[in-house]
Amino acid sequence: MKYNRVLLKLSGESLGGNSGRGLDEESLAAYAKEVAEAVKSGAGVSIVTGGGNIFRGLSGVGKGFDRVKGDQMGMLATVINSIALSLAIKAEGVEAEVFTATPMEPFAKYYERDTALALLERGGVAIIAGGTGNPFFTTDSAAALRAAELKADALLKGTRVDGVYNADPEKDPSAVRFSSLTFSKALADNLKIMDTTAFALCRENNIPIVVFDINHKGNLLKIVKGEEVGTLVKE
Repeated sequence: MKYNRVLLKLSGESLGGNSGRGLDEESLAAYAKEVAEAVKSGAGVSIVTGGGNIFRGLSGVGKGFDRVKGDQMGMLATVINSIALSLAIKAEGVEAEVFTATPMEPFAKYYERDTALALLERGGVAIIAGGTGNPFFTTDSAAALRAAELKADALLKGTRVDGVYNADPEKDPSAVRFSSLTFSKALADNLKIMDTTAFALCRENNIPIVVFDINHKGNLLKIVKGEEVGTLVKE
């Protein structure tokens, strides 16, 4: 086992299936199966989801929403996604609990690091919703923060492409994929891997980032076992 404990970052759009909107039952079931396989192999898995399939705070600002209220709506969207994902994971026979960055009982437990760690240590999945609990911070930043708090060996960013490229592979067929990168190289080349706050948190806490295709069956298990999948970013 290369990574004994990981934090998986999922975009909200990934939970919406092909449309990227709402919640797609097949996508939820597929991701839950991937997570369950990794947990049953002995890896500790925590998860942070985005909320863009339901509401994206910044897009709301362009339509006249106050930024703070818009971000709060986005945080609530991540709670809905997290509850749905927890049910799908439980259906795979793995314990899963949703924690929120701000008090939200009875919908979920208020996040407290030691409680989440205890869940991971007994083989459960901690799904941490509500971003950081503050506006102006992305769910990427929340993922990096929770990865540091929970002493994750790596932050795994599940995307719809198979790694980091020197250009957008969906627009440029000649784009080249990196098998590995340093944080310095990624910053120098302005590669959009995660937002700068998240990136800085991972770099300062020596947490490698693996960017990979979450929709390719078995990838999550391969990564925790040490197989080369996607792009590894580290110093």
